[in-house]
Amino acid sequence: MGLLSILRRLKHSPDQEVRLLLLGLDNAGKTTLLKQLASEDVSHITPTQGFNIKSMQSQGFKLNVWDIGGQRKIRPYWRNYFENTDVLIYVIDSSDRKRFEETGQELAELMEEEKLSMVPLLIFANKQDLMTAAPASELAEGLNLHTIRDRVWQIQACSAITAEGVQV
Repeated sequence: MGLLSILRRLKHSPDQEVRLLLLGLDNAGKTTLLKQLASEDVSHITPTQGFNIKSMQSQGFKLNVWDIGGQRKIRPYWRNYFENTDVLIYVIDSSDRKRFEETGQELAELMEEEKLSMVPLLIFANKQDLMTAAPASELAEGLNLHTIRDRVWQIQACSAITAEGVQV
């Protein structure tokens, strides 16, 4: 399911290192998701001013996860982290409908990046625990994900706070 299915398709040998790049707008829940994947406490999260890196073992895979801040002033620096990315994880705040257009533009720009061509994409439709959250299917349609043909992609409904849908 989700990340694990992408990892299994990507690497034949589970003991290989996998570099995951975690991107998305500010306040999408990237750091909470990272801490949840690392089985860490998620009760005190502050905005990421630069980046966080975590290495962890999961299901036999050694994951190196790069969580890059999503504030507008930091986004131009995202491209410095594209090289050697094995999986791009894009996190969306499913409850922040006012920013769907902005997040869609950022994702579209990422899909055009040469260094990310053919890199599998996992989109976490985060904050599904909130009443105002758009379902993953609505996000997929609104973001025109069905037009992505140059890579494996998947959208996964989740809540980084409750860990639902986050399992590797």
